[in-house]
Amino acid sequence: MSLSQWSAIDEQRLEEEIAVLGPWFHNLRLRGVQTAPNHFLGDYPEVKFANFQHAIPADLSGKTVLDIGCNAGFYSLEMKRRGAARVLGIDTDEHYLRQARFAAEIEEEDVEFRRMAVWDVAELGEKFDLVMFMGVLYHLRHPLLALDLIHEHVAKDWMLFQSMQRGSREVEQLNQDYEFSATEMFDGPGFPKMHFIENLYAHDETNWWVPNRACVEAMLRSSGFVIEEQPEEEVYLCRWREIEVPPDGPHCVYPARGPRER
Repeated sequence: MSLSQWSAIDEQRLEEEIAVLGPWFHNLRLRGVQTAPNHFLGDYPEVKFANFQHAIPADLSGKTVLDIGCNAGFYSLEMKRRGAARVLGIDTDEHYLRQARFAAEIEEEDVEFRRMAVWDVAELGEKFDLVMFMGVLYHLRHPLLALDLIHEHVAKDWMLFQSMQRGSREVEQLNQDYEFSATEMFDGPGFPKMHFIENLYAHDETNWWVPNRACVEAMLRSSGFVIEEQPEEEVYLCRWREIEVPPDGPHCVYPARGPRER
């Protein structure tokens, strides 16, 4: 259906089309019609975005944006509305991508959506001014590798990151090194920890690793990102930083990222 035909579509027809594409995890407003009005998290992700939207420039003119794990495209569409020159959303779930393409067509926003896993971002062959990596980390079996690949292949300036967190909110200032006999720090509430989900959490078989706050921040630093702002409890605005790793140095396991200083 052409854009002019969508413009003339009535609300009932639009509701029917939205229902056919359901269920929706993003509650979008497409020409005033909500896609998931009864979401268990409320008006999600709008209600969450309201807490950190100020961290992203209102004018993204000339900027490029990569939305990793775009789902139905809420953040992709928001970035395009802010004037981004190019927005690419990627996801592994074709169900979500169909929703995202439909939403972009209805809203008449020029956003590209592509089926791709975070492991394959090197294939894009380009770097983006802003990478959005929201609500993906805990769905991955190899989360630190994902951050390393983003840093190496697609991030150029900024990354907006979010992960579900569980456990202590404390962050301990740790020594640079410890003797082999030292063990007490591992039991501290502010030591970086990842909780492994062998079976299910929140009825979701794709939840694999859930970090505490200290772990999230340590992983971001270790992958070469500098945390510039934490505009919301689980959200971090990070700046890309070049990491030089000597090929014959102590960090000999790929991807071997990680500045030790804070």
